[in-house]
Amino acid sequence: MQKLPEKLGAKLRRREEEGNLRRLYTPAGGVDFSSNDYLGLARFPPEGLHVLPEDRSPGSTGSRLLTGNHPYFGEAESTIARFHQAGSALIYNSGYDANIGLLGALAQRNDIVFYDQAVHASIRDGLILSGARTYSYAHNDLDALKKRVGVVLREGRPGDAEVYVISETVFSMEGDGADLPALSGYCRQEGFRLILDEAHATGVLGPSGRGAVVGAGLEQEVFARVVTFGKALGCHGAAVLGSPELRDYLLNFSRSLIYTTALPPHSAATIKNAYKFLESEAGRERRDQLHANIRTFRQEVEQRGLSPYFAPAAAAVFSFRAGSNSAARSNATRLQEAGFDLKPILSPTVPKGHECLRFCLHSFNSNDEIQGVLSILEQQKKSLVS
Repeated sequence: MQKLPEKLGAKLRRREEEGNLRRLYTPAGGVDFSSNDYLGLARFPPEGLHVLPEDRSPGSTGSRLLTGNHPYFGEAESTIARFHQAGSALIYNSGYDANIGLLGALAQRNDIVFYDQAVHASIRDGLILSGARTYSYAHNDLDALKKRVGVVLREGRPGDAEVYVISETVFSMEGDGADLPALSGYCRQEGFRLILDEAHATGVLGPSGRGAVVGAGLEQEVFARVVTFGKALGCHGAAVLGSPELRDYLLNFSRSLIYTTALPPHSAATIKNAYKFLESEAGRERRDQLHANIRTFRQEVEQRGLSPYFAPAAAAVFSFRAGSNSAARSNATRLQEAGFDLKPILSPTVPKGHECLRFCLHSFNSNDEIQGVLSILEQQKKSLVS
C-alpha cells in the first residue's frame, strides 16, 4: 500500500496542530440536541413510514435515465410538488447532490451569481462546477447585496447573462434565515432569479411544514427551491422544486442526477409516506410540540441571561457563539459529560471566530431536558467565550 504524499500528510498534520482535525465518532448516546431529526421521524418512525415495494427490490439497479426510474419516484415527485405548491419536483440522492447538480448545470460561464457568504458548502461547490462569475455578500445583509451588485454591474448586465441570487431560508450553522419578502422583492425589481435552500425549513416552517417560502406566500417569486428529506422527514434524499421546464433541463444536463445510481425504490416510497405524515393529525401534533420546544428554549435563553451568546434563530437550530475551537470543544465536553449529545462546530467548517455549539431542537425533547442543558450554560456563562 502506497503512503500518502508528503505534502498531503503535512496538510493533515497542520490541521491536527491547529486543533481542527476531523474524525468519525460512533454516537455515544445522551439527550439529543445534535441531530437534524426535528420531528423524530428517524428515531420514532410512525407506523407505515417504511414500506418495501411489492417486488422487495433492495436496489434501483441503475441511474433514473437507464433502469432506476421505479414508478415510486413519479408518485413521490407528484406528492412533493403538490405539497410545496411548485410546478415540478425532481428527486436527487442527497441535498449535496441536489445543490451541485442544480447549480453546476444552471449557471453558465457568462452568468453572474450573488450568494450569501454563509450558504452551505454544497452551494459553493456547485458554483465552482458551474464556472459562472460568483460573488458573496455579507450574511443576511440586503444592503450589502445591493452594494455588491452596484459594483459588479455598474456598467449594466453583460450580453445575455443571467443573474442569480442564492440564500437559505434557515441557515444550517447560524440558525437564522433570509428576509424573504425583502430579498424576493429586490430580485423581482432587478429581474434576478432567486434560488433558496429550504433544507432546515422543510417539515418545520410554513403550513403543514411546507417551508418558509410557502409560509410567506412567495412560491411564485422563487426560481428554484431545494428541499431535503434527511432532516425533519427522517429519511434520505432531496428534491429541486421549480417549473416543469427546469425539471426537463436538469434531466438533460444535471450531472449528479444523470451519472449516479438512483435511490432504491423503498426510499422513494418512504419519502412519499413522510409527506403523507406531515399532513396528518399526528404530524401536526409533532410539529406543534417542536414549536412549543422552540418557544421554551427562546424563553429560557432570555430568562437565564444567555441571549448575548446566541444568534437569532428562525426555526429549530440555535447557534451558541464560542469564539474559538478550544472554547467550543471545552464547552461541548462539559455538556457531553453531563449527558447531553452536543457537538462543537469548528473552523474551517465555519470561519475563524465563528466557532459555536449547535443546538438542534426536536419534538421529543422535554422541558426538563431544555432547562437542564441551559442551566449548565448559565452556570458557566462567565467563562464560555474565550
